[in-house]
Amino acid sequence: MFGASAYTDAFNVAFRIPNLLRRLFAEGAFSQAFVPILAEYKNQKGQAVTKSLVDHVATVLIWTMLLTCIVGIVGTPVIVYLIATGLTANADAFHASVVMTQVMFPYIGFMAFVALSGGILNTWSEFKIPAFTSVLLNLSFIVATLLLAPYMRQPIYAMAIAVVVGGILQVAIQVPALKKIGMLPHIALNPFSGLGDAGVRRVLKKMGPAVFAVSAAQISLMINTNIASRLAHGSVSWLSYADRLMEFPTALLGVALGTILLPSLSKANTDGDTAEYSALLDWGLRLTFLLALPCAVGLATLSQALTATLFHYGKFNAESVVMTAHALVAYGVGLIGLIVVKILAPGFYARQDIRTPVKIAIGVLIATQLMNYLFVPLFAHAGLALSIGLGACANAAFLYWGLRRQAIYTPKPGWGLFFLQLVGASTLLAAVALWGGSHFDWIALRAQPALRVAALLLVLGACGAAYFGALLAMGFRFRDFKRTSL
Repeated sequence: MFGASAYTDAFNVAFRIPNLLRRLFAEGAFSQAFVPILAEYKNQKGQAVTKSLVDHVATVLIWTMLLTCIVGIVGTPVIVYLIATGLTANADAFHASVVMTQVMFPYIGFMAFVALSGGILNTWSEFKIPAFTSVLLNLSFIVATLLLAPYMRQPIYAMAIAVVVGGILQVAIQVPALKKIGMLPHIALNPFSGLGDAGVRRVLKKMGPAVFAVSAAQISLMINTNIASRLAHGSVSWLSYADRLMEFPTALLGVALGTILLPSLSKANTDGDTAEYSALLDWGLRLTFLLALPCAVGLATLSQALTATLFHYGKFNAESVVMTAHALVAYGVGLIGLIVVKILAPGFYARQDIRTPVKIAIGVLIATQLMNYLFVPLFAHAGLALSIGLGACANAAFLYWGLRRQAIYTPKPGWGLFFLQLVGASTLLAAVALWGGSHFDWIALRAQPALRVAALLLVLGACGAAYFGALLAMGFRFRDFKRTSL
């Protein structure tokens, strides 16, 4: 509907600002500090004391987010200028980004409540509502794009309105689920009333380092956005479209597994069960490599096929297909690292060790920006994606080394054979993908969208059959991945 232009860049910049604060203060740093302490209260102190903690934490969090929203709305022009200086070259696009940022700022407050709710529900092993919640934002985007954008003078503004509506819907769906388990928080009118709770002070103390850990990645993302805003018009959008495709396996595997692992690891830590703790990490890593490696190979080898089939319609032209595909290949290089980080980081957070990931994240931030100096002149916007991917791989490597050095994680036997099987199957997958993809002109097939979809499904089906067929032929058995404790 919108293609890739200065105005889509303006929206992506605007949406990135509340997302930065959401990840910084809500679902990122907050969840990492809150969930282990909540699990401890639930397992050791009973329902009444746990409910009191939830009430006090909710009061402090929501009032803090309200103040942040007010300050952010007032200071939006300065914030947008600092994050995307390149937009100033187009006064209309800069103004649009400022307006959309101001419209979307309340989304931070909504997401703060959703993060609180998600942490509570996941701790009670209620995963369905938190998992489904983000679907409501996507549905809001779709409805606004189809029914609202065509009637607006500046159609892209419909996306900003969709963010606010999606945030309200995401909050609304939490309430019945929280009531069901007796944990719907009571927000006190006095914003300071929760600070007297010892549990709240512990959460805030843990959040300090966690904010630095999460902010390192987000600061890197903001720097990359600023760099992209100074490249060709559409660069921010090309990266965002590629990011959507990269986020599919990341969310499907990394976020889902990390969400499940953190409460389980917290419980094992509370119980003092070090063997179960290590076994959970080992299970998560094996499942990640099993499913993320073929995704990475698929993104790299079928980048143009995937981009054209999903996006090459309406105002999304052939140039945007090629540019998005370049970024997608770069993201594919680092996909394993991006997902593995989401598995290894909970290994520290569940033990309430935030400092180690902080130190690593700061080092990765510096390394990522140094790589930008090398890769951006060579690959333009794709160089930014490559830096992020390689930085994530470095992050994962250091997290793994830290877990091993502290004897938190000990790999189970069989990893050598497991890797050989994966490499063999992935090599066959890559060969099938390259051979199958070369038989179609994915851009020219825009005139026959049904045929293009069928061709992509055929190639993906062949890739899946080749990968899993090769694993089975080499003696791999999926029943080995069943974990009854989860």
